[in-house]
Amino acid sequence: MKMTRARKSETVEKLSARLEQSANLYLTDFTGLSVKPMTELRRQLHEAGVEYTVVKNTLAARAFESASVSGFEDLLVGPTAVVFAGDEPIVAAKVLAQFQKEHEALTFKAGLVDGRRIDPAEITRLAMLPSREELLSQLAGAMQAPLQGFAGALSGLLYQFVGAVEALRAQRAGA
Repeated sequence: MKMTRARKSETVEKLSARLEQSANLYLTDFTGLSVKPMTELRRQLHEAGVEYTVVKNTLAARAFESASVSGFEDLLVGPTAVVFAGDEPIVAAKVLAQFQKEHEALTFKAGLVDGRRIDPAEITRLAMLPSREELLSQLAGAMQAPLQGFAGALSGLLYQFVGAVEALRAQRAGA
């Protein structure tokens, strides 16, 4: 089905607006994926709050140019899909990497994380990182441990002080 000029323009505008809103995105090649796995991938990404859009390369190139996103022109060949990761690039990378393990047909082309282009190996490394919530809980635990040690040391000093005062009282009472 051929797209009309107006529909192409509308698609470029929508894609450009999404590119401007999303600081993090990934480009994937879905060659070899049938409809069922593709639907499963879209469902998993949707559950993670991520959008997966298949785009024509010429329209994607125009949208990238319109949104002032450069450095992806060389990757817009073959089947291309854009994963708009929103504010959480790690969540999207985890879903994509897990799906890639199950269905080897999906390949990463590149990504854009916080305005910097990353290669497929970096996307895989991002997928191995803990999520934001896990990192925050690890940080809280790391901050809590020294405080607990300090509180324990103060408690021990207080206990020793009370013991010394009690011993001194007992000594004076016996004299």
